[in-house]
Amino acid sequence: MHLVRRNATWDDLCALPEQSVGELLGGDLYASDNPSPIAHARIAVAAALLEAGRRSDGRWCILMRPEHHLSHDVLVSDLGGWRRDRTPRLPEAWSDAPPPDWACEILEPTSVAVDRGRKLPLYARAGVGHVWLVDPVARKLEVYRLHEEHWLLVATHGGDEPVRAEPFQELEIDITEWWLDPEPPPAP
Repeated sequence: MHLVRRNATWDDLCALPEQSVGELLGGDLYASDNPSPIAHARIAVAAALLEAGRRSDGRWCILMRPEHHLSHDVLVSDLGGWRRDRTPRLPEAWSDAPPPDWACEILEPTSVAVDRGRKLPLYARAGVGHVWLVDPVARKLEVYRLHEEHWLLVATHGGDEPVRAEPFQELEIDITEWWLDPEPPPAP
């Protein structure tokens, strides 16, 4: 993800090429090409969490790449989830949707600074209850809960063990397919 323009507008966001994913963060326009080198990890995470949403007895609506209009900022998370008891139906336009109850970002070398440094504070300010940061290269899932307007790291998971992580702790999730294989060592 790279900075495209400072003091950007909605029109600048809409003018990005179709294959780009853009976000307005604090008035700055960031964009990345889609698909990314981590696309297969994104698909694996999405598949597992969409299945978790289905297994939650309809208590969650989980979507891939939803747009979040948070005040003057427009964010696109890799996944977003809304509790059905709070948001029974999402409106037809993203600009009318409430902030999600949970957001998931799949970290990439080009986006980690933006995901951690720019987006996490915006999610907190909007009242998003939980954020997951998935690092498929480091093989790590970080689970954050909003606590008094700040993020509290409640769990870090890695390896091959199934996890139960907030806000889906009633569901066991296999995270092994999220990890990228390490690069092979250089040839001698």
